[in-house]
Amino acid sequence: MLTIYRRHRKSCKQRAKGRKYRHCQCPIWVDGTLGGKELRESLKLRDWQRAQDLIRQWEAEERRIVTQEKEVTIKEAHGKFIADAEARKLNVATLYKYRLLFRQLDIFTEAHNLRYLKQLDLDTLAIFRAAWKDGPRSSLKKLERLRAFLRFTERRKWIDHNPATELKAPKVPNKPTMPFTREEMIRILTALGPYGKSAGIRNAQRLRAFVLLLRYSGLRIGDAVQLEVNRIVDSKLLLHTEKTGVPVYCVLPEMVVKALDAAPRSSARYFFWTGKSTVRSAKGKWQRRLQRLFELAKVPAGHAHRLRDTFAVELLLAGVPLDRVSVLLGHSSIRITERHYAPWTRSRQEQIEADLKAAWSNDPVVLTDGKGTPELQRKMSRIN
Repeated sequence: MLTIYRRHRKSCKQRAKGRKYRHCQCPIWVDGTLGGKELRESLKLRDWQRAQDLIRQWEAEERRIVTQEKEVTIKEAHGKFIADAEARKLNVATLYKYRLLFRQLDIFTEAHNLRYLKQLDLDTLAIFRAAWKDGPRSSLKKLERLRAFLRFTERRKWIDHNPATELKAPKVPNKPTMPFTREEMIRILTALGPYGKSAGIRNAQRLRAFVLLLRYSGLRIGDAVQLEVNRIVDSKLLLHTEKTGVPVYCVLPEMVVKALDAAPRSSARYFFWTGKSTVRSAKGKWQRRLQRLFELAKVPAGHAHRLRDTFAVELLLAGVPLDRVSVLLGHSSIRITERHYAPWTRSRQEQIEADLKAAWSNDPVVLTDGKGTPELQRKMSRIN
């Protein structure tokens, strides 16, 4: 705090009135602390009002500097967010996506001369989001990650509110569930013959085991790639899924276990991964192998997740309850299973069929084989 006062000259007639006297022309001095330092010096002013205005400017500038020093920068914030995410043991794929978001955010903020978290207001975030080149579903996921980051900073009182919550989510079209038909599955397995001629028999054996594992376990491709040999005991598979951490227990058909045992392994620990590369890189290799196989089988729009869909749908059509299928898929909530697979539930299909038949049972057009009521039949006969 700074205090101004007069240093009266010996000749000043108002000297007896003390240092706070305002109306003489003696020099004005300042005393106090500014920026943590002791200050006592002449302001080189004689007008009291001008001296007060100058002191207010100094103190305002000090407050601005102190406030700015206390503000958290964007880079500091996302560095602490990543450290927290690592401490929470988030999976590698999730951490990679957050780091990618923060790299893009850093490029954007540097281009727009932004440094502090509080500069990320709604308009700024809207401009940042507009530059994304992702599709609707990827944009939605990225927005969720941005909201999570700013929610982290809001809870630590680094910002007053989370502006990302005011960004409207993109409209995402429903992704259809696309199980392979049984005829398509036969074509896919048959295509392993020509695949082996170009890629080698050993690679064809490995790919056959990989396809059968995906089809009869319902694992996501990332979990299948990382499957450890010791996770299968007496045809029983038990693991915690990478995406949700939910435990999955599944009994595999004997032919799948035989295919896994017969296929050359990538390492002593894993069926399909050396353990030396990143999981992301290994997934990419297996996705490309599957894509080549689907092309040879002449199965359009083939991808790994359709094998997971096939696993779920075949179980539902066989009468397995939806809640049990949800457990086998490793979903964290049955609502996720319902959203994707409820239309395939056998009991639901049977109920819909019964409802339709009941509705048609009183329809006169149906009852008269499309000829309508007797009155209508008479009118039609006169016309004919």
